[in-house]
Amino acid sequence: MLIVGGGLGGLRTAEALRTNGFIGEIVIVGDEEYQPYNRPPLSKEALSSGLSHDELKFRQRDSVADVTWILGSAAEKLDTDTREVTLADGSVHSFDALVIATGIRPRVLPIPGPTQGLHTLRTLNDAHSLKAAIRPGCNVVIIGSGFIGCELAATATALGAQVYVVSLDDQPMIMPMGADLGAAMRKRHEEKGVTFHLGHTVTRFNGGTHIESVTLDSGETLPADVVVEAIGSVPNTEWLRDNGLNLDNGVLVDSNMRAVGSDLPIYAVGDAANHPNRFYGDQTRRIEHWNMPTETGKRAGAALAAELVGSKVPTDEFFALPAFWSDQYEFQLQSYGLPGAASTSKVVSGEVDGPCIVEYFDSTNQICGVIGIDTVKELMPYRRKFLESMQS
Repeated sequence: MLIVGGGLGGLRTAEALRTNGFIGEIVIVGDEEYQPYNRPPLSKEALSSGLSHDELKFRQRDSVADVTWILGSAAEKLDTDTREVTLADGSVHSFDALVIATGIRPRVLPIPGPTQGLHTLRTLNDAHSLKAAIRPGCNVVIIGSGFIGCELAATATALGAQVYVVSLDDQPMIMPMGADLGAAMRKRHEEKGVTFHLGHTVTRFNGGTHIESVTLDSGETLPADVVVEAIGSVPNTEWLRDNGLNLDNGVLVDSNMRAVGSDLPIYAVGDAANHPNRFYGDQTRRIEHWNMPTETGKRAGAALAAELVGSKVPTDEFFALPAFWSDQYEFQLQSYGLPGAASTSKVVSGEVDGPCIVEYFDSTNQICGVIGIDTVKELMPYRRKFLESMQS
């Protein structure tokens, strides 16, 4: 059994394999030198306080104590004919069954100019490098106004930096939150000192060997000691090409996380899996929420264990409730469902400038998501309601 990807999805799959009776060898390979750790704090506590891997790593169950970890080298090629995966260090690993858990990486723009001072944030090493670069009084330009960009803006501001956010979007976090709630969060950031340049992008990095400023498409120049690209992500699937898999948006899988297009026992989990879910209706989605690696890993482990031992694989439709949260300054944002799939929204409690709850509705006027700001306890009935509606 070979699991490619040393993050949470790979770990949860290994645990589920053991829970469901698989006793064979499990090998996990990963591109980072670290065993699985918690990533959401990277834009917050790890950046502000410099948390170590020991402080972020996940506790592992005794059942996976015998797993072999091969870390520090990324997968470069899959060959389904020989059932082998080749890593960047040249090593070749054979498999009887394969789990794809290679996740995502930050998307970057082809912007000309120097690159010293340019950062992305996905790994613990990224967070440590960025923490070393952000000093009180320095100018930080963040390209992108999604959750990572806004969390970074909040953390960098708290560290004493002057922060500029550049984004093509009309409002920060507009895709999942909508314009009204996005505008309300923009106001909160501006009150903390963040400057937004919305509807614009960066066309050039200026300086000698190190970035000193950035030029916008408007012609305006912003001072920049540190630049962070936070414009979304792409799935790490290039190593899977030419093997008959559907890679249009991650790895297309069925309800058991088994890869569509292969007769071999190949599964995909986590951020790389384009999976069905009863909550999505008749669509498949690749959802980068914190709970999805756990939920898809548990399902894949159960189905794969059953396939390997010749028992009955799950036949029910996969269901996991999408959920996310975001801490920005003292504000707590939490969501259930898919507000980003909504056609309309309505404030049902409070006001968007303070604690509030916003419901989101799809094209049939059915509630498809909810977001609350500083209303964590008040959101719990929505979670129960969504779970009950899918299980009835």
